[in-house]
Amino acid sequence: MALKVRKNRSPKPPGPCPLTECMAVIGGAWTANIIWNLSGGPRRFGELRIDIPAVSPKVLTTRLRELERKGVVNRKVKPTSPPSVEYSLTGLGAELIPAIEAIVAVGHKLKHRHDC
Repeated sequence: MALKVRKNRSPKPPGPCPLTECMAVIGGAWTANIIWNLSGGPRRFGELRIDIPAVSPKVLTTRLRELERKGVVNRKVKPTSPPSVEYSLTGLGAELIPAIEAIVAVGHKLKHRHDC
């Protein structure tokens, strides 16, 4: 006998799901790491490469462009010789920090659970 499908009782948000929208921003490979490293203040591309050594330059460039397009990261060209580019979080980007901190806290608990 097949099991009866129960009705989902979680509240349904109107229109596009906000969870889906948020995960579309932070769900990409290395995206949370980039946001986390920018939470301490503006960083240049080379500094981000040092902060996140495992990310390739191509992926870092792609993620930074996506985050800029989504309004999470500001890109500022500095009038130096040679020109340098500095990345920083927008107000919207800074609002993602508590969510990433919560994910990190759960990650620590999961890691501790597997280490025991």
